[in-house]
Amino acid sequence: MILRHFSLALCLMLAACSTPRRDVIVIGSKDFTEQVVLSELLAQHIESATGLKVERRFYLRGSYIAHQALLAGRIDLYVEYTGTALTAVLKEPVVNDPRAAFDRVRADYASRFNLQVFPSLGFENTFAMIIRGEDARRLNLRTISEAARHAPDWRVGAGYEFLERPDGYPGLARAYGLRFAAPPRIMDLGLLYRALQERQVDLVAGNSTDGAITALDLFVLADDQRYFPPYEAVPIVRRATLERYPALRPVLEKLAGSISDADMRRMNYAVDGQHRDVADVVREFLRHRPPE
Repeated sequence: MILRHFSLALCLMLAACSTPRRDVIVIGSKDFTEQVVLSELLAQHIESATGLKVERRFYLRGSYIAHQALLAGRIDLYVEYTGTALTAVLKEPVVNDPRAAFDRVRADYASRFNLQVFPSLGFENTFAMIIRGEDARRLNLRTISEAARHAPDWRVGAGYEFLERPDGYPGLARAYGLRFAAPPRIMDLGLLYRALQERQVDLVAGNSTDGAITALDLFVLADDQRYFPPYEAVPIVRRATLERYPALRPVLEKLAGSISDADMRRMNYAVDGQHRDVADVVREFLRHRPPE
């Protein structure tokens, strides 16, 4: 009797172990609004087109954490920016030509990390030096070079990553001769614009497609020295994932060129300025996309 019960239990255990694992794609994002919007967009698009289950693993701290999660297999894909991939991940010199930057990133990610870089989603999100709109109008400022004259009286705020990156603050300060009243204040990206609005700082390192720029009457200073490299938004996927789920490749390829700068600003503003739910904003965008 004991042997019979043991055999039954063993059979049940083996049956449970042999049950096929549900197919799951894990999508990550970094820790700011645009990244969450883009990752949710990928998730909804994949779910709709393939029927695969998608797990959302959003708000990873920054590029380094997201990249390491990808290499370790904790996530299958996320959206990166070519300039960030080139300088912060690959540690290579700045390349100002968008096509050359993309080709370099795609080739090096394949050879060094066994990762597939897909074509741009259609827009670029460059770093942006941002001031209050009222200050831009009062001081008649349009460019970073013009603003540099006022830097000794200003305080600057930035995320931790911008202060450490080779295409970030140290190089920018050298290129424009920036000298501020105090060392840069390091803060979470989500707090930068509030600090600017509340006059805790006078200039921040943000992103050119941030919805808060419109919502809070802020002004993006032109990078007249062309310091920043191109930052095209590109999905990056583990090749092992593409081999396991071959239907994923054409689905991601269909997103190439599908999001304009204006589209991205509108979605970011809908979340940051209008406080709408990210999933609803993405659903609306996908519903109104032109037919493929």
